[in-house]
Amino acid sequence: MIKICEVAYRRPGMGVADFQAYWLGVHGPIIARIPGVRRYVQCHPNLSGYGKGELICDGVAEIWVDDKEALRAVTATVEFAAAKRDEPNFIDVGRLVELLTSETVIKDGRVPANGVKSISLLKFKSGMDPAEAQNHWRRTHGPIAAEIETLRRYVQCPARLGAYGRPVPPVFDGLAMAWFDSVGHMRQSARSDAYARTKADEENFLEPGRIGSIITREHVIIG
Repeated sequence: MIKICEVAYRRPGMGVADFQAYWLGVHGPIIARIPGVRRYVQCHPNLSGYGKGELICDGVAEIWVDDKEALRAVTATVEFAAAKRDEPNFIDVGRLVELLTSETVIKDGRVPANGVKSISLLKFKSGMDPAEAQNHWRRTHGPIAAEIETLRRYVQCPARLGAYGRPVPPVFDGLAMAWFDSVGHMRQSARSDAYARTKADEENFLEPGRIGSIITREHVIIG
């Protein structure tokens, strides 16, 4: 299964509330008509997060397809073409980041019905082999983070290694997604020893200062 993560930024001059309303109410149904899409989720940042200024991004879309052959078939459909035509109506297409990933579930808990989802955009340490960094993230860092008691579910979405054979490397090396019952529970986790160990391990594989996070609520359109 391939999971496409789209890191989106709203069209210049468009308000956040209008962006989210258009994305969910207009663009979402267009994506829902594309044959071959197995699951489609929109992750909208909490509006309160903009109280101190712009966020690292205005949202993340997650699209699952069976494999590369299915992805090629999806992109050849008229429904996919219609979705791409609609993007400039609400997205800054020049900044849109599309990352092909392979999702790994680290903590397989339930998704809280009215919870929050933290999404972190990650960049590996400069000069570190991507395969080595992914291995550390999954095998060493993941189990440490999974010990955070208030963390309900945790998945890692690393960029597929084939992306590193291209002239321009991925903008992000992966996305970490963590679910909590509430913002309060997420803040509570930051006071735990397990969280401190998780943060301490980041310097072993992540580039300092290249981690950005948003707190979101997810909207499941397909699946």
